[in-house]
Amino acid sequence: MSKITENNNRRDFLKKGIAAGALSATAMAITAFQNDTVKESGEKVKLLSPDGEIVEVDSAYIKPAPEVHISPKEARTGIADKKMVMVIDLSRCKNLRKCHDACEKMHHLAPEKEWLKVLKMQNNEDSSPYWQPTMCFHCDHPPCVKVCPVDATFKRTDGIVLIDTDRCIGCRFCMVACPYSARSFDWSEPGLPPEVLSQPYSPETSVPAKRGTVSKCDFCPDMVRNGEMPHCVSACPNGVFYFGDEYEDTVSNGDETVRLSKLLKDKGGYRLMEEFGTKPRVYYLPAVNRLFPFEDDEFTKNKSAE
Repeated sequence: MSKITENNNRRDFLKKGIAAGALSATAMAITAFQNDTVKESGEKVKLLSPDGEIVEVDSAYIKPAPEVHISPKEARTGIADKKMVMVIDLSRCKNLRKCHDACEKMHHLAPEKEWLKVLKMQNNEDSSPYWQPTMCFHCDHPPCVKVCPVDATFKRTDGIVLIDTDRCIGCRFCMVACPYSARSFDWSEPGLPPEVLSQPYSPETSVPAKRGTVSKCDFCPDMVRNGEMPHCVSACPNGVFYFGDEYEDTVSNGDETVRLSKLLKDKGGYRLMEEFGTKPRVYYLPAVNRLFPFEDDEFTKNKSAE
């Protein structure tokens, strides 16, 4: 694929994915340019202009757009004309845990409560181990939804599976039903700061958390709705996570934008535990032609002793 084609594909993706949020920010920035009292910060921010061009403006000219609160009822519908999908390239993962830390920080999770785990995997004793980020797979046939007696867990039209903790009764049937162990339970009152506790609750943000309820990775739908990537995607410096819209057949890791179907075909994409028929919306690319050697103190020590 030529560089021009890549740029055009990326521009198309940006037009479709971040147009609403960026255009409003661009409009406010252009308006702010009329104000001579603004003191520039020197920090440049990339925005999408109304004609589809990427422009850079000083961050001082940008005023934050008003936050849109999505109610629990509205959160059940999903983002129109979208079907979100994630691809994780295991050959790029070095276990830096930037994805884990970003998820934990942005969702105000306690250290013992991990929505995103980076697991050391090894298919057999003769094969090389590798790192595997694991979270909720937002299955198309989610067993967790079927077993919930109060409709607290639900599947949206955009492919995302969410939990409404206002409805959750803490029975944990969903935790038992999930074959991927992707869910956690809030046994104690979450230690949240006052500014977080005062936020209006929405299943799209999963904040604030509630004691006696189940929680999990939510694909950051509040970010997606604003045309932004989930926190794990944007935090990874190695481009491990690709995220996008299956309907558009396009995914991006922030640095490159590619065709979903071609990526999965060319690199042997697969899903975990296909035999269960859950049809996860998270695909993996095998850990071949790795960017980094596997590094783990315990593994190295054991191999040296052999």
